[in-house]
Amino acid sequence: MSDTEETTAALVPCVLVTSSGSGFEEGEIVKQILGTQTLPEPSKREDTVCWYPWTINNKYYTADVRLCVVPSTFQMSSEIAQTMQAFIAYFDSSQKDGLERLQPWIAVVEDIAPEVLILVCDRVCDTGVSRHEAQQWCLAHSFELVELSPQEVPDEEDDFPESTGVKRIIQALNANVWSSVEMKDGHNQGFGLMSSLVAARHNNPRSCPDPQSADSPVEGAIVNEETNQPERTKEEDTVVDAMTDLDIQELANLTSGDADDNFERLFTKLKEMKDKASSLPHEQRKAHAEKVAKAFWMAIGGDDDEIDGLSSGEES
Repeated sequence: MSDTEETTAALVPCVLVTSSGSGFEEGEIVKQILGTQTLPEPSKREDTVCWYPWTINNKYYTADVRLCVVPSTFQMSSEIAQTMQAFIAYFDSSQKDGLERLQPWIAVVEDIAPEVLILVCDRVCDTGVSRHEAQQWCLAHSFELVELSPQEVPDEEDDFPESTGVKRIIQALNANVWSSVEMKDGHNQGFGLMSSLVAARHNNPRSCPDPQSADSPVEGAIVNEETNQPERTKEEDTVVDAMTDLDIQELANLTSGDADDNFERLFTKLKEMKDKASSLPHEQRKAHAEKVAKAFWMAIGGDDDEIDGLSSGEES
């Protein structure tokens, strides 16, 4: 590979795939994402780290990414850290310490702040890691839980069936705003929000604190003197931002192109968002609704100036 090719490859965003389950190799997830029975030859290999090329190709855009298998944090490199935009971690839910084995990765994830965070297991297990434990862990660390073989499969006759397994993983990766995205003809105008998100997210990662909140006291809740209501802390804002990231990205997809094709999925997504928001505390629920409403307005071509003053604390 020439120096030019190596430089170009280094700029391609990657999906880091790792596994803490002793009986489950990362390559299994890679095979399922690629839809192959066997692993192809990696485009690059460094010891136990392997890169596999993957092109996301949907009706709106194409994006070249690399599926990067990294067995442990000891194999992390500056190249991986600079290009990682999604993180998929498998854990053995049959073991009570299954989630604890992922602990070394938490500091890495918090430092790099990739846009997509997915926690994967075969299925939750009451004798190992229960659904409640897995969901609490995901909420604490801003992950989405995906079961490869869920015990309860969504009813096909349900008006709003949820995606599961590798299908959900691929769906989440398709909804991400990749730095390598190339819009297809006919979708540039409707996908205007995508371009804005690409620039905003990769120039200002979500781990950056808000300038106003950075000057606020860290200890305890901050009180708004005018409303006498507790304002959100930085930790709460991080949770809200992480939960709304994927929602906003997928709304950008669904409000573009053929409305008929997207109509059913749009309502499915809105239901998912409603269910997700219903479990949040009051202030976080308001922030979630406000942020998604703004993004949705811009996605359908609304003027940013018209909603510039919108906030949960202002009157209309």
